[in-house]
Amino acid sequence: MSVELALYQPDIAQNTGTLLRLGACLGVRVHVVHPTGFPFSQRTLRRGALDYLEHADYTEHDSYAHFDAWRRASGRRMVLLTTRSSSSAYEAAYRPGDVLVLGRESAGVPDEVAADADLRVRIPMRQQMRSLNVAVAGSLVLGEALRQTNAFAALT
Repeated sequence: MSVELALYQPDIAQNTGTLLRLGACLGVRVHVVHPTGFPFSQRTLRRGALDYLEHADYTEHDSYAHFDAWRRASGRRMVLLTTRSSSSAYEAAYRPGDVLVLGRESAGVPDEVAADADLRVRIPMRQQMRSLNVAVAGSLVLGEALRQTNAFAALT
């Protein structure tokens, strides 16, 4: 079981496309939890995903409830990336099968979704800065999770 990525109701097609491209390049499945803030189609994702979309392994969930039911039935741990955590993403111990959840660019995730997380992590940053772009944040933490779970060995 590999680490996977989930996008909770993403607002921006370019970020979603970029994360689908990341998943394609690293062999990571991406879950898209609807509704999205844009029409979810190859046309709208093209700018971020370029020609990598056809190589992306992604699953669409029509609601958070369906995503969460899948996650629980699969025995997957939900790791939420959030600015509201005091736990460093680089001090966390990731496991194969973890699903890293990224919130909406405009609002993160609702409190009830955050409450479902098994682990909440934050990227350490300068105090006066609010947050990173969601695709950048996802890339940083996914890289650390893949490193810890030795998943990069499968790519060589």
